[in-house]
Amino acid sequence: MLQATRLVPRGQGLAPVLLQRAPQLVLDWDLRQKSRFDALTSDQQRVGVFLPRGTVLRGGDVLVTQEGGLLRVVAAPQPVLRITPCAEHGQPFDLLRAAYHLGNRHVPVELHPDHLQIEPDHVLADLLRSMHLTVEERMAPFEPEGGAYAAGGHHHGHGHGHGHHDHHHPHDH
Repeated sequence: MLQATRLVPRGQGLAPVLLQRAPQLVLDWDLRQKSRFDALTSDQQRVGVFLPRGTVLRGGDVLVTQEGGLLRVVAAPQPVLRITPCAEHGQPFDLLRAAYHLGNRHVPVELHPDHLQIEPDHVLADLLRSMHLTVEERMAPFEPEGGAYAAGGHHHGHGHGHGHHDHHHPHDH
C-alpha cells in the first residue's frame, strides 16, 4: 500500500506535465476533512493518507507518497443544495442574508458570486425557501470556505500575484 504523508497545496511549484500524469484521488468533502484515511487511486492502488491533524484537502492539491510519487486530489461530485436568488423577485443581496444565517449556524458554505452551495439538509432548505431563495438538489464537487480560524488549513492566493503584506494602499479616513 502506498503512503502519502506530504501535501503540496494546489500543486504549487510542480511541473504541469507531472501533474497530468499523476493518478487521481477522487474524494468527497467528508473524506477530504480527515487527516488519516485509506482510499483507492484512479489507477486502482490502495493509499494510506497520513497528514498533520487538522489538514483539509482541496481539489487541485497534490499528495506526495513516501516513494516520491504524486497523487492529484479531485473533489468528487456529491449531493449538494444550490441556493440562488428567486428568479421572479429575488436580489443578489438575498445570498448575503442567506450566507449570514448559514454562517450563524456554523454550516460549511461554498460561496460563488451568483449562488451558494451547502450539504443537503431539509431543515435548512426549508429555511432558505422561506427567505424566498431557490434551493435545488444537485451533484457537484463541494469546496466550502475554510473560515478565518480553520485549523491546519492552507491559504489560497488571491489570484493577483501578491499577498497583503507585499504592498500598501493609501487609506483615507
